[in-house]
Amino acid sequence: MTAAGEHVRSWYAATANPSRERPPLAGEHEADICVIGGGFTGVSAALTLAERGRSVILLEANRIGWGASGRNGGQVLAGWSGEGEMAKQLGEDGVRFLRRTKYRGHDIIEERIAKYEIACDYARGSITVAANAKQQRALAAEYEAEKALGADHFELLDDTSLRAHVATDAYCGGLIDRRGAHCHPLNLCLGEAQAAEKLGVRIFERTEVSSIDGDAAPVVRTAAGSVRAKFAILAGNAYHKLAQSTLRGAMLPAQTFMIATERLGPERARDALPDNLGVCDANWVLDYFRRTSDDRLLFGGRCTYSNREIIDIEGSLLPRLKRILPQLGDVKVDYAWGGAIGIPLNRVPLIGKLRDNLYYAQGYSGHGVNCSHIAGEILADAIEAKTADIDLFEAVRHFRIPAATLVGNPLLAMGMTWFRMRDVIGI
Repeated sequence: MTAAGEHVRSWYAATANPSRERPPLAGEHEADICVIGGGFTGVSAALTLAERGRSVILLEANRIGWGASGRNGGQVLAGWSGEGEMAKQLGEDGVRFLRRTKYRGHDIIEERIAKYEIACDYARGSITVAANAKQQRALAAEYEAEKALGADHFELLDDTSLRAHVATDAYCGGLIDRRGAHCHPLNLCLGEAQAAEKLGVRIFERTEVSSIDGDAAPVVRTAAGSVRAKFAILAGNAYHKLAQSTLRGAMLPAQTFMIATERLGPERARDALPDNLGVCDANWVLDYFRRTSDDRLLFGGRCTYSNREIIDIEGSLLPRLKRILPQLGDVKVDYAWGGAIGIPLNRVPLIGKLRDNLYYAQGYSGHGVNCSHIAGEILADAIEAKTADIDLFEAVRHFRIPAATLVGNPLLAMGMTWFRMRDVIGI
């Protein structure tokens, strides 16, 4: 049983680098910017702002990396969710933005790992695998499009060549992206937080924000104190409860789940995934898996768009892993966990401002490791009056569901049931 406010019992928490526990906020404080939320978006924005000489206070209701940032699959996927919608709504401006930022999150992460010596098992290489012929044709089209643009880090595989990278007969091909990556996300988030503190960022944990008052200058209030700032950033994603009169209904929480096997040993782990790629399939309701630094397999999926938690996570996920990699035999599971991610109804992240001094970013639909770092930079730019990128996101029209807390997740679940059926029959 996980104590309230502590990291969920996961392989990530069990292998986390040492990180001191920060005290809750008490008393009155001032800063240029107050960041609310200690996941990737908040920590990355705080670090970016500190690198630019701004004074920052970051408030986290639980522990740094407590939410999706410290529980996710660790896959650093290229690009944004909702790219088709962004291109359709924003035209050439949107297409240029998507191309320019496709690997911007990777660049930020890799630069910080080198600069701040963050140990987070970062490894380049990802692959999207096709479960049917239609998906394989789509991957082939993506490969040709990237090649036409001069990209040389993709490799298209058929079912035979795939087995040299993913030892399975479950898929009919795949597309390797050598610039894709995977990592230990909790250690990345903790490392960035420590880097931010070295640059002067003040971080307070177990500090839930109760309100944000003031128009000319935000006053962020908690149970035992307050922060007066020139700007504030909402970076809470699926778990935050602030500004709901404005933000409610455009994004809904969904639950996703993971298991970590027992240690397989180097030979068995390499036999399953010979060149250590992070794997995800091309289904709408996808599975994803990869190796760890201590020779386990991490496997995730079974996203519940009804926001329902699965009680027996191991019983749900382990048979799926064994169907893909039957050679694992009677492999045991050492860790099983889940958590909420934020999914906007049109899959385009919600990034913008509620007023001139209050900004927000949320809803990455599974692309959070990469995109949260880009969002942190976009928010820092906006605070410095460089608004071109945030203006693009604010121009996107989002669907909103009235009474979303009552009917939103059932409607989302109904829609995703249709897409799950398409996955099964391959259309």
